[in-house]
Amino acid sequence: MFPFLIFNISPEEVQKYTQQFISSLIDYAPSLILALLLLFIGLYAIRIINRLVRRIMIKREYELTLSNFLADILLWTMRIVLFVAVIGQLGIGTSSFVAILGAMGLAIGLSLQGSLSNFAGGMLIIMFKPFRVGDFIEAQGVSGTVAEIQIFVTKMMSSNNQIIFVPNGALSNNNIVNYSMAGTRRANITFTVSYDTDLSKVKEICKTILENDARILKDPSPEIAVTGLVDNGVTMAVRPWAANADFWNMYSDVLEKMKFDLYQAGVEIQPFVKEFSVAEK
Repeated sequence: MFPFLIFNISPEEVQKYTQQFISSLIDYAPSLILALLLLFIGLYAIRIINRLVRRIMIKREYELTLSNFLADILLWTMRIVLFVAVIGQLGIGTSSFVAILGAMGLAIGLSLQGSLSNFAGGMLIIMFKPFRVGDFIEAQGVSGTVAEIQIFVTKMMSSNNQIIFVPNGALSNNNIVNYSMAGTRRANITFTVSYDTDLSKVKEICKTILENDARILKDPSPEIAVTGLVDNGVTMAVRPWAANADFWNMYSDVLEKMKFDLYQAGVEIQPFVKEFSVAEK
């Protein structure tokens, strides 16, 4: 048998405590009602303000990522302010609560330094826009089309359909090559012909190829130039311009056409020669 502790409470004591509880509840009721009203009215007002801010940013054509991010920050800031106001209305001291929030924020910040660096990098990318969604960029040793700019990472899609996530901290603090920002792009096709080749003939063949391709822009005009004299021949460069959407197809077709037409004209393209130095024994 286990012993039981039995409390004997008289009906008078029960009535006394009940009356004290009802009295305290009546005294506290106005503050509780005002706090609940403040909570519901505040939540409704926050929802209206958040929707209004989003509509204003959409009308002003802010970038979608920036709009969502700023709206979310505003939403949670207003919720925290409302929460502190409701607690104050209930008679709970807010100074200690704010101190606890500050200490928690400091601890979280110290433990998430890398994430905060990526967060700051994401803010810089969203604000200064070195690239946008849909741009083809090269950074951090990878290249691809920007699929999504998130707060901590940038999502890219490579040419062979691989998804690449690059941390925004490293991305914002290093070089970025944006191939899409200017709208047009220039190809640099180089090849070497022998010293016996008639260079004016080669230039005429290349000029005809460029003029017959509608994707190549007239302004800026393409260039055909001699760029070097090397051991195995004369190096030439053909530099046509095209819109970003046409660039790769134009580049491939021009290469193929140049190889075929130069071969038909009897122009010999010199192979690449790599020199090796061998130490004497």
